[in-house]
Amino acid sequence: MREQARRMLRVGVLLLLLGLLTGVLIPALAVPRLGLSAHVVGVLSGLLLIVLGLVWPQLRLSSRAADLGFWLSVYAGYGGWLMPLLGGIWGAGASMLPMAAGSARGTPLQESIIAAGLFTSAVALVGVCGLLLWALRR
Repeated sequence: MREQARRMLRVGVLLLLLGLLTGVLIPALAVPRLGLSAHVVGVLSGLLLIVLGLVWPQLRLSSRAADLGFWLSVYAGYGGWLMPLLGGIWGAGASMLPMAAGSARGTPLQESIIAAGLFTSAVALVGVCGLLLWALRR
């Protein structure tokens, strides 16, 4: 658990940095509001991973549950950051992020990638929250 906690801290700090750097890219994107969304999600997800890394050793989880929680957390954080960033680069995303993307519609493949990435990231995050609630019950 301690080694996983250290890895979670590292990937959290990296995502925080990527989220901050995304903020610099906002004006250059095809859909700047999606860039802003990616920036905010990247920073917040990085901070969440850092907090999870600090809390991780305190949890009572089996080795398999800890592995599952670790990878779900990393996937949720990075997926949640990457999908709006891809939408901002591609000029796509209106199907899943209409308020941020506006009328920016990409190809069906681009829209499907964004939709699948956001949906699976959200499911992973809900799974992590459930796992945390279960691990904190004792």
